[in-house]
Amino acid sequence: MKSIIVSMVVAAGLMVAGSAMAVDMPAVAKKNNCTACHSIDKKIVGPSWMDVAKKYKGDAGAKAHLVTKFIKGGSGVWGAMPMPASPKLSEADAGELADFVLGLAK
Repeated sequence: MKSIIVSMVVAAGLMVAGSAMAVDMPAVAKKNNCTACHSIDKKIVGPSWMDVAKKYKGDAGAKAHLVTKFIKGGSGVWGAMPMPASPKLSEADAGELADFVLGLAK
């Protein structure tokens, strides 16, 4: 009986933790389907945003680089799978997303 209760408490804690991560995700990422290929802490198709943040930590030109990458797409940095362009993504939205991603390294 105790193991069932402990399991339920652990499962509830994991659901709350997962919900907290989802809440922290910026609306611009959801709106532009970034979450189809990226998550905060796990590789899906593309790298996790935490891995991207670690790669560019301390790089003064990282935000500008990522804004361009988000809008124009790219390939070869994280493997063979290319990131498609998002030409409808505004520079302001791309900047917001870049700030979020880079902020994960702090």
